[in-house]
Amino acid sequence: MQKRLTKEEALQLIKNADLKELGRLASAKKKELHPKGITTFVIDRNINYTNICWVDCKFCAFYRHEKDADAYVLTFDEIDAKIDELLEIGGSQILFQGGVHPKLKIEWYEDLVEHIHTKYPTITIHGFSSIELDFIAKVSHITIQEVLLRLQAKGLASIPGAGAEILSDEVRDIIAPRKIDSDVWIDVHRQAHKLDIMSTATMMYGTVESDEDIINHFDMVRNLQDETGGFRAFIMWSFQGKNTALLEQIPDMEKPSSNRYLRLLAVARLYLDNVVNIQSSWVTQGPYIGQMALRFGANDLGSTMMEENVVSSAGAAYTMAKEEMIQLIQEIGETPAVRNTAYETLEIFE
Repeated sequence: MQKRLTKEEALQLIKNADLKELGRLASAKKKELHPKGITTFVIDRNINYTNICWVDCKFCAFYRHEKDADAYVLTFDEIDAKIDELLEIGGSQILFQGGVHPKLKIEWYEDLVEHIHTKYPTITIHGFSSIELDFIAKVSHITIQEVLLRLQAKGLASIPGAGAEILSDEVRDIIAPRKIDSDVWIDVHRQAHKLDIMSTATMMYGTVESDEDIINHFDMVRNLQDETGGFRAFIMWSFQGKNTALLEQIPDMEKPSSNRYLRLLAVARLYLDNVVNIQSSWVTQGPYIGQMALRFGANDLGSTMMEENVVSSAGAAYTMAKEEMIQLIQEIGETPAVRNTAYETLEIFE
């Protein structure tokens, strides 16, 4: 059995490793896990059902308060229209997230999930971050397990990893003081996995965290994956600061470089030896670095991103069509394939 990377070794790689050597090591690990050279992507749509949120994360430019003029909760008809557009381009998944609405209770979410699942049985509902689920439980006076069971019964398939940011409470106290603690984020995913609700793990870096915080984040993900096997993928992206309170608070904060992104991605691929899929974040890095990420351990280009409102509110404005994704993958000698939420291949482009 191969020796696992230790936290100390991973830290040394982040701080001192040659970038090209890191890419070589991460590519070798990727080839072990994905020997056929297939790089996947999904045709989906982010639907942000509300932008109303009481958590006021300092790194977020998307949220609004209930009385703001541009605050909204989408009607079911508005959501249907978005799904109809997704079906027209062959989509199979909706990534469903909102702000943490202070008043919406479990019954509203049950009605929503049931409505979509009944009307659009071919669409996979990948929805609701850990903090949304935690707050639905609190405002509805039920347990997180009951929230998960009730939404699963109505058609919820899996949950995204949003809200992880950096799994360090010291960092969270600065960038999102009202957000759930790291252990709660982990426990929500643990409870989901125990109910056979798979999820993804994420990381947003580039604020006030240290290299040690990043390694601890990787370690918490790897430990839970050892325990449950419930993470389908790991996705990381850099902080997008435009229009955010955090950038106003720390105006001299440096924007993370592409070198930094590729370095962290490669170490993630090496450290997370039990998470099969790692996604490239072309939405924040742009298509070129998104393509480079495939040489640094990523085996998935993520979503065609028919709609994205959160990071675009903070200044990331890259878009990519299916044809461009296929071309980027083919240019580096790999085989493009459309997948579904479960990372099952739907169509291969030879």
